[in-house]
Amino acid sequence: MELLNIECLGKSLRLESSLAGWQQLFWDNTLVAEQAASATRGEGAGSLQFELHSATHSAETPSSIQIRLETQLQWQPFSLQYRLLIDGAEVQQGQRDTHDIERQTPVIAPIVPSKFSLLGIGALALKLLKSAKMIKVALAGASVAAYSWLFSFQFALALLACLVFHEYGHIRAMKYFGMKTKGIYLIPFMGGLAMSDEKINTRWQDVVISIMGPTFGLLLSIAALLAYWLTGNVFFAGLATFNALLNLFNLLPILPLDGGHILKSISFSMHSKVGLIACIVGAALGVFISYTLGLALLGFLLLIGSLEIIFEWRSRLTTHLLPLDRYGQIVSAAWYLLTVGALIGIMWYFAGKGDEMLRLPLKILQS
Repeated sequence: MELLNIECLGKSLRLESSLAGWQQLFWDNTLVAEQAASATRGEGAGSLQFELHSATHSAETPSSIQIRLETQLQWQPFSLQYRLLIDGAEVQQGQRDTHDIERQTPVIAPIVPSKFSLLGIGALALKLLKSAKMIKVALAGASVAAYSWLFSFQFALALLACLVFHEYGHIRAMKYFGMKTKGIYLIPFMGGLAMSDEKINTRWQDVVISIMGPTFGLLLSIAALLAYWLTGNVFFAGLATFNALLNLFNLLPILPLDGGHILKSISFSMHSKVGLIACIVGAALGVFISYTLGLALLGFLLLIGSLEIIFEWRSRLTTHLLPLDRYGQIVSAAWYLLTVGALIGIMWYFAGKGDEMLRLPLKILQS
């Protein structure tokens, strides 16, 4: 991941690092110094240096320039202090924290001109199609037709409203982090997709953007619950419980669902065997509670998703995402569990109303 990008002698000096401990220093996009992976993950004091040679020199002009970047790095919570020295004299110093990493724009590699090909034309056409506003309208229309065929026109409109509200939660989170968004795309039989061309830089961004969709979905179910209490209209009851089921499935710990991103960010931010043990114990506890409550399908999917995350444990050190600190891990886990619990609670409440249709979402989880 990119930790630092500053100006040095009129050109960019960029420091890249990973949780495995390796560091690379680039000057004008050219690798000039590097450090191998280490058991300390590169934390603490460190320095990288390189030498620039002058094409012309005299007695007054040195033939080479010594450049050294000294750093003091801490991963959790993230903190980077740096000093740039040229020929032993300090020319720049500063520090960076998590907020700086969140709002940085990663270096974009230069585009290499490609030769004429039908594949290139097809890729360009697809890109233009994705960026066209008409495709959103076409997909929305197709979604209405598809869900109307499965259910009814009224239910299709209600379901699309739930999907849009869910995806709007993702959009709001992206905008909070200063990311440019491309809007919401509704995909028949698959749900929706909130799109952005920009990449995230931290695990906290991944958690917030992922969980804000189900959080907005929960708020919609609560609003429908209140409307049901005020009017007694069973339509609002159905909207609340089916919307709760929709968002609960999005919170399953399976990639690329929202829950997969959330739990992966939490577990991959734990860099010790204690963290791995906690992840395994938490997964086992979740499966046990699910089966105890009779939620067989939820327990099975939770087991599969947790195993997937555990099997990918070794790859956590190669990511470009800044990990969560201990406070971020606790807040993320609590936010996730409270959202899951509230959604199940809404479904459980309406399942006790005696209406067969309102019992269906809970029966799906018990299947």
